[in-house]
Amino acid sequence: MAYRRTLRAATVVCAAVMAGTVPAGGRAVADSPVTDVRVRPVAAAPSPTPSPSPDPFKGLSADQIADRAVSATQSATSLRMAGRVTSDDQPLDVDFSLNDKQECSGRMKIKGGAAELRQMDKITYMKGDERFWRVSMTSQGVPERQIDATIELLKGRWLKITPDQAGSRDLSGVCDLKALLADMGKDKDEDKDERGELTRGPDAKVDGTPVATLVNKKPGDGTTTVSVSQKGKPYILKMVKAGGDEPGTMVLSDFDKLVKVVVPPADETVDLSKLDQGTRT
Repeated sequence: MAYRRTLRAATVVCAAVMAGTVPAGGRAVADSPVTDVRVRPVAAAPSPTPSPSPDPFKGLSADQIADRAVSATQSATSLRMAGRVTSDDQPLDVDFSLNDKQECSGRMKIKGGAAELRQMDKITYMKGDERFWRVSMTSQGVPERQIDATIELLKGRWLKITPDQAGSRDLSGVCDLKALLADMGKDKDEDKDERGELTRGPDAKVDGTPVATLVNKKPGDGTTTVSVSQKGKPYILKMVKAGGDEPGTMVLSDFDKLVKVVVPPADETVDLSKLDQGTRT
């Protein structure tokens, strides 16, 4: 099961946002490191609890439970994804609600900067504080004078990016729930020695919901623990990766609930093309 790909999605979101919000005059360079970010605290692992009775997975192997969990989670029409992933030794936090219509609303913090993102009808709206914009544009090599002018124009306003504009391609997959969930389960096609052995650990609870835990130790890439709901549909509720590349914790919730995306008023937005024209030096 490709849990690592889902954890990695948080990194992709942040990287895409940083690449996609730079005015066309900016020069792309290596990504800036990310430090000290928090959206909400997430426990490192499910708390141990006695196994619920009856066990809905009784008689099933860990792989069979995993197959059911993947199928259920992939069937979701919407969900909330929140947590922290560490990339290049720096933490990234995201908290996003998204649906299968490529609509989403979320928040993130990068290197002390905060931003909101909304996407609807393939149009992306972003509103960040000064620190967020400065870090994002500096990482892409935008000149200091242009950064200052851009920040001034964006104070208290949303940056609007349409599908035909530069940067929109980087952001097109940020809210693609189907693409995110499609990666789940791909590890079963790998050689067993490469994907590691999947075993069932002690039962636990995630936010009060009883779960079965599946543990995967992948050679050279740490240990991933996945919590599968024992109540209702066997959704994946939590993923914790310890060690290896991009360790982190991701909590999935609010399955099949309405995702409300509010389009900012026109007088509170700045079109990316106008922003670029107005800040060139």
